This record gives sequence, C-alpha cells and structure tokens, in this order.
Amino acid sequence: MAKPLLIVVTGRPASGKTTLSRILSTEIKCPLVSRDEFKEGYINTFQSHHNDLPSTATQDIYAVFFQTIELMLSNNISLVAEAAFQHKLWHPKLRSLANIADIRIVICDIAPALARSRFIDRMSSDAGREKFHGDEAELLQQPDDSLITSYKAPDLPFPTLKVDTTEDYRPDIGRIVEFIRPGG
Repeated sequence: MAKPLLIVVTGRPASGKTTLSRILSTEIKCPLVSRDEFKEGYINTFQSHHNDLPSTATQDIYAVFFQTIELMLSNNISLVAEAAFQHKLWHPKLRSLANIADIRIVICDIAPALARSRFIDRMSSDAGREKFHGDEAELLQQPDDSLITSYKAPDLPFPTLKVDTTEDYRPDIGRIVEFIRPGG
C-alpha cells in the first residue's frame, strides 16, 4: 500500500517558503500545514504578543505542529509542511515520520542579501508581523545577519530538491511537482 506524501518546504527566513508551499498545495491538491500559522493561532488565542509568550510556547507549538502532521499522515492524508526546518532541531521528527510517509524535501534557496532585503520589505508591508513573530527586532539587532545566514537545511536521506527562488522558480513549478510525485 502506498504511503501518503509529506512534502517538506523549507529554507532560510524570507526565501519564499510560504508562497511556494501555497502553490504546491494547490497544484498537488493537498493541505498545507504551516508552523508560522500555528504560532499565529496560539498568539491569537491568548490575545498576546510574541514577547509575552510563556517560556514553553515554542516547544508547545513545535509539538502540536508535528502531532498534526503525524495525525494527518497516519490517516493517509498527503500534505505540504512548511517551516524553517533546521537540521539539528527537526531531523529526529522527520526521520520518525519516514515510517508512515513518503518524504520529499524542497529547499527554497536565495542569497542571504536578497533574503534580508525581502525580510525588510515584508516587515514594512505587514505592520502586525512583529506581534506574532518578534523577528523584526531580532533582525535589526543582528548586524551580522545571523537570523538570515544561520539557517542549516535538513540533511536527511530523502529525495531533496533545491529551488532557486530569486526570480520565479528554478526549476519551474511543473518540474518541482514532477519531483514531488512518487517516482518523480
């Protein structure tokens, strides 16, 4: 029996993960699970601000994010999971999901300088972002761009495709979908 697909879309901040995830979710006809949206829902529940979250909030959100993914996969629902999956933090969970899913990793790749520029544009165009993510202050306090440059992609034994998101997509959406489909 075929396993459901888990399409992991990842990359450094402002690399285009969310935009590409939404496109792939539509193209492949499966739900999108976004870690940032879980965090936003958590903050909305408490009518709070990122800076006021309890110390356990990040771990709680992480746990619920993966519980949701596991629940869907164990019920044979293919999905796109989007987050800045850093190797050291996420690889144990992704490895364990290989027992119940056919995993594909798509890494959004852009130059750090362009990611910083996009990040600043995003902050300017979304005044409410800071409430949910607290990353504006972090970026502005990091003259070395470590928020952007410290990203380490998952290095796991699953089919992986790097997608240049500088302008459009290279490879294009059709080829990304071909890569994702079983046997692709």
